Formats: sequence, C-alpha cells, structure tokens
Amino acid sequence: MAAVGVAAVHFGFLGYVAVGGFAAWRWPRSIWAHVAAVGWGLAGIVTPVACPLTGLQDAFRRWAGEPPLRGGFVDQYIEGVLYSERFTPLLRAVLAAAVVVSWLGAARIRAAGQGVPGGVAGGS
Repeated sequence: MAAVGVAAVHFGFLGYVAVGGFAAWRWPRSIWAHVAAVGWGLAGIVTPVACPLTGLQDAFRRWAGEPPLRGGFVDQYIEGVLYSERFTPLLRAVLAAAVVVSWLGAARIRAAGQGVPGGVAGGS
C-alpha cells in the first residue's frame, strides 16, 4: 500500500513539472519550486541520476514481496501505458513548450505588476 502512495506522489510530481509553472501566474514565488522541479526532471532525462521516489517505491515493493519497477516509474506507468513510446520525443517537446510558456507568462505578469502595491507581483 505504501508503494501505491509513493506512486501517487510520483504522478503528482510529474504533473507539477508539466504544468506547475502556471501556478506562478497566481503565486509568483512558486516559480522557484517549479524551477527546481523542472531541473530535477530534466536531470532525470539527460543523466543516469536515480530518482529517490523510484528507489523508495522499489523498496516498498520488495518489502511487500513484489518485484521492483522495470526500468523506472515512467517506464512502468507512463510510456507504453498512457501513450506509445514512439511519441516520447513529441511529448517531451510539448511539455517543454508548456514550461516555457508558463515561465514567460509568469515573467510577463511579474513585470506588469512591478511597482503596483498589492499587485500580482507582490505574491501571496
């Protein structure tokens, strides 16, 4: 059951990486958490760094007598399940575009709110 909880957190993290930058349109200071999440997500794609959530989920699965994930969380639950692996490059490009759009929008909102007492750029 604990492995299921970690999987839910993992799905939530991936969702946040994909669209969390749009939260900065409302809560400007949240951009830094999103930058960190995107950085970690990008590191997981371009380097062999091990995801601690996958390691934790594997530990819970072994404890429950189940085999570890095959290849990792994305390999087990996303690629080949939610979409065909052949679409991975396209989906990565779409997600990268969503991140860029969210960050540009956040920057624009912040710039427009500069100097406005209680404006959006003030955060809350």
